[in-house]
Amino acid sequence: MADARLTSATGGEATGNAGQARRVPHVEILQLLVSPVHRLAGRPGDGLPELPPGEQVTRAEVRAGLGIVGDRYFNRPAHRNASITLMAAERLPEPYPADLLRTRRNVLLRGVDIDACVGATVFLDSGFGPVELEVRSAARPCAWLDTTLGPGARRALRGGGGVRCRPLTDGVLTVGPAVFGIREPRDAAPGA
Repeated sequence: MADARLTSATGGEATGNAGQARRVPHVEILQLLVSPVHRLAGRPGDGLPELPPGEQVTRAEVRAGLGIVGDRYFNRPAHRNASITLMAAERLPEPYPADLLRTRRNVLLRGVDIDACVGATVFLDSGFGPVELEVRSAARPCAWLDTTLGPGARRALRGGGGVRCRPLTDGVLTVGPAVFGIREPRDAAPGA
């Protein structure tokens, strides 16, 4: 197997066989959200809609190119390139709670600045094999955050509202410790 270059979330490097990682820092998946319907409809001024706690799960099944099984963006053509959203808990300023029911992102992480990974291919491995994600764009905070989290949340989360990803591999994510890494592009062949 060919070697793959991996960069840790802290900037250190590790090498390993393609698909495997060594010395990549551990992060924690704090929460997972799989919401079958879009909950934030209408205008934020209309008040907070019902946010059922059953949408927070401990295990989520990911399908390459489609998203999270059972989620509102799964296999939706308009969302295939951004069907999974990740957010760093460290980006949520006080006094706002780290709660995916309120931020409406799919994966809440601790231990990695995921907002700095736009344009990269990353992976998360919760013990069931790596799930590779192409980090396509920032998930910009919307006006609803001032209603779901509290006044000023939208402004506070600018530049740190998470990222929108396209899943590249099938896999399973679970709440708890995980390995995170960034896949480095293969070096171009000379003369290419």
